[in-house]
Parts: sequence; structure tokens; C-alpha cells
Amino acid sequence: MNDVTLVMGQINPVVGDVAGNVVKIITSAHQARDQFGADLVVFPELTLTGYPPEDLLLRPGLLKRVNKALDTLQKHVEGVAIIIGHPDGEVRKELYNAASMIVDGNRVATYFKHKLPNYSVFDEKRYFVEGKEACVVDFKGIRFGLTLCEDIWFTEPACQAADAGAEILINLNASPYRMGKWQLREAEVKKRVLETGLPVVYVNQVGGQDELVFDGCSFALDHRGEKVARAPAFESGLYPLTVNRSENGIVQIHGQMAIKENEHAMIYKALTTGLRDYIEKNHFPGVVIGLSGGIDSALTLALAVDAIGAEKVHAVMMPTRYTAQISLDDAKAMADGLGVHYSVMSIEPVFESFLTTLSDQFTGLPVDTTEENIQARCRGIILMALSNKTGSMVLATGNKSEMAVGYSTLYGDMAGGYSPLKDVYKTMVYQLSHYRNTRSMVIPERIITRPPSAELAADQLDQDSLPPYELLDKILERYIADDSCFEDLVAEGYDAEVVARVIKMVDRNEYKRRQAPPGIRISSRAFGRDRRYPITSGYTVTSTIE
Repeated sequence: MNDVTLVMGQINPVVGDVAGNVVKIITSAHQARDQFGADLVVFPELTLTGYPPEDLLLRPGLLKRVNKALDTLQKHVEGVAIIIGHPDGEVRKELYNAASMIVDGNRVATYFKHKLPNYSVFDEKRYFVEGKEACVVDFKGIRFGLTLCEDIWFTEPACQAADAGAEILINLNASPYRMGKWQLREAEVKKRVLETGLPVVYVNQVGGQDELVFDGCSFALDHRGEKVARAPAFESGLYPLTVNRSENGIVQIHGQMAIKENEHAMIYKALTTGLRDYIEKNHFPGVVIGLSGGIDSALTLALAVDAIGAEKVHAVMMPTRYTAQISLDDAKAMADGLGVHYSVMSIEPVFESFLTTLSDQFTGLPVDTTEENIQARCRGIILMALSNKTGSMVLATGNKSEMAVGYSTLYGDMAGGYSPLKDVYKTMVYQLSHYRNTRSMVIPERIITRPPSAELAADQLDQDSLPPYELLDKILERYIADDSCFEDLVAEGYDAEVVARVIKMVDRNEYKRRQAPPGIRISSRAFGRDRRYPITSGYTVTSTIE
């Protein structure tokens, strides 16, 4: 028996662009054939529609396009077999999350996903019904068992394929990134290997889709559970494996190992990939960023330049009476260093005009956060005007810590089409800034070391309104990601008054988060798809049953 050259097609599909995805599949398949002598190319889950297609799956027109795409692939993929993911069936009746193998112009097998995830960011039971049968295909003398994504996290689908005669498992994935996810995947797949004695090829998609970003990191484990191949993170590409049978009849896999990067490098790549794809897949010509001289806008600027290039980035400094000279100096130094288009537009005249207009209404009332929010909204108006005029998208620069406790202004610093740091706690903002400077010094050191301030009032510091970020982020992580309650946190040693204050801030600012732009998910519990809480709620830290 000859070796089978199997190529992991780690591609970046566009949700809903069935025609475009077909072109990517055909191009990739033929490239794998010509470059590596591929016999078989495996593509990710729901390759034809992109993942997640969400309620596009409820449109019969999408299924018509998918069926036409399958016909096109059967006609135009030549000299190489492919396995692709796609929806199959009938909308609102029996629609399956499927994987099909096409060989010599024929769809020789179709597998229906058994395990449908319905937690966290997944809601597949809204659209699909579960498959029941194993699918094993004899290809060039080796029996391949097909599985899809969530199937590999359970014992039954893998064992069912093994019982049906599979000698190797193929697992098509659309598994989104979050911190530490690749380790969990490899550990879970190893369990299936040890249960079945079968090697596994795990192919994942790459690229950004709204809040989600997919890291790729496709890999293969041999029959002992040893990793024998790994594709790089956040890189589209074709990664060949050799599959053959040893003298004692065991199916073996051989491939190459990409270098695994550290967690900060992975997070940074996730943010740049998600940002780049959101901009490019939505056809924005560039971005506009309000640059303040603070660390959040500095990191956002660095991400934007790394994602799409300095020539597509416009940074705008909008000082007022409270803006410190060092903020002006640091913002200019960073903009000049990165080579972006940089403008300075004082909002002082606009701010004064608003105060004059409102003076009669404000008579006798003390100065408070109202005046601070007016400044933020003046800036939001300017940024959105530039966006409307040029077509470039405004990037909001707020972080997860601020978003959690509402330390942000609706229609002000929250204005924007996308929020790259939405799932990045303030402490991680500092860590990522240090990491970025290890590659090349782009963020002035003073921006990193200077105490953070919104500069909306005289001598203002974040710590005047919030607990220190090191403490705040620990409480937020426990409350948001781990669902710890007030009593749990106090029992762990956190100050009861601080805990109660933080929880109340989180709970009462849900209305702001509902109006925030989307942002890249990097954690196990991001705001938005992961965490859906009511705005109107009587469930508070003090509402207990006597």
C-alpha cells in the first residue's frame, strides 16, 4: 500500500460567502495537489458557509447556494479528494451539521454531527438535529472515520467510528480561540486516542468572525496519543501529513511541528487577527482612533498598525483644558514612531459651546460627571464625523475592566464600530503592552508606567473612582468568569465593602454593555455571546431571602 498524503486545509472562510468559500476550497485543494502531491485535503467544519452562520441557517436560500456549491466542487476539484463541512438537509425540519467526502467527482460519504454544543458561544441546537450513525470511508486502503468538532469531546462518536471499522479519525473543527484552549483540545483528543487506539487528525479553521477568532492550531496525534504534527497559530495554510500502515498493520501519521508561542504572543495574534478580519471582511478602508496618551489607546493603535498597516490608520488627539502636556507629547511620539496619519483637534471650543448652550439648565447645579461625559461625547462626535466622511471605522479603545464596571461614556469613548480590547482586562493591557515592546519599542515607556487617568477633570486618576486594577481585575474575574457570589468572594478574603461595590457596578451597567460595539473574545467568559444577563433585574448583591 502506498502512503496517503493528507493535507490539513487550515483556511479562513467568510461567513455567508458560499461562492467565495468554494473558490478558496478549489484553489487550496489544487495547490495541495500540485505542491505536496496531496491525495486528500481536509477542510474545517461548515467550510462552505463559514462558522458560525447563525440565523443565516434559517434561510432556505443559503441551503440552495450550499447545494449548488457541492455540485461545483464535484465538477471542478480534480486529481485530489476533499473532505468539507457544510449544512445538509432542510431548514427548520431536519438540518444537519455535516461533513462530506468528495472523490473523483462523487460525494462518496456524508457524516452528520452527533454532539451539538449549546453552551457558551454555541447554540447549534437552534439549527441542527443530531446525527446517529458512524461514517467510515475506505480511501486508498485505509479506513477513515469522520467526526465533527464537538464529537471529539465525547467518548461515544469516536468509539462508534472505531466499532464501525475506522483505523484513523478525521475531526473537522470550527473551534474558537480563548486563552489556554489549544492545551485543552490536545488533552481531550488524546483521551479519544487512548480510548480507541486510533490516531486523530484535527483540522481547525483560522480567522476572525465578529467577536470570535479562530486560531487554527490544527494537529495530529498518533495511535499512542503522541503529537506528531501541529500547524501554526493564526496562519492560513496547507499542512501535509503522511499516513501509512506499519508492518504490523497500525496506521501511522507523520508531519511537521510548528513552534508554539507563549500566551501573550497568542493573545496578541488573536487580537490582530480578529481586528484585521473584521476590518477587511466588512470592507472598511481603514480605521480612526482617538489617541489620548494613555495605555489603552496606545495598545489599540499598535494593534491596528500591526493588523492593517500604518497607512490605513488615522490617530486623532483631542485635547481639552484637562489634558496634560505629557499626554500630548507621548501621543505624538507614538504616532510619529508608528508612522500613522496624526491629527490634533482641540475640543475646548466645542466643550465651551455645549456648556454655554446648557448654562440655563445647569444653573445652581454642581459640576459633576455630566461635564466629564460631555467632553467624551464631543470626542465621539468628531471621531464619528471623520468616519462618516472617509468611510474608515472608529475603534473604541476601552478595556474589559472599564466595560465591566461602567467606567465609560455612552456615545463618548464607547462610540465605535469595533472594540479590540473589550475582553482584555486592564492588567492584561499592561502585559500586552510590555510584550509588544519586546518585539520593537512602539509604546513609550512613560505611557506604561504613568498612573492611568481619563483626564476629564483636574488631577483625575482612575484609582479615585475604582479599586486598584490589580484588585479589581481579580474580583471581576471571579465574579464574571467563575460566577462567584458575594459570600464566596468575602470568604476568600476580599474586603466585603469593595466586593459589594464592584458587584453593584457590574450589575447596574448591563445597559451600557448592550450598547457597546462588538469586540474580540479571548477569555472563557466575554461580554456578549458568552454572558447574557437581563438589564432589568431585582437580583442584586443585597437581595437575599430571609
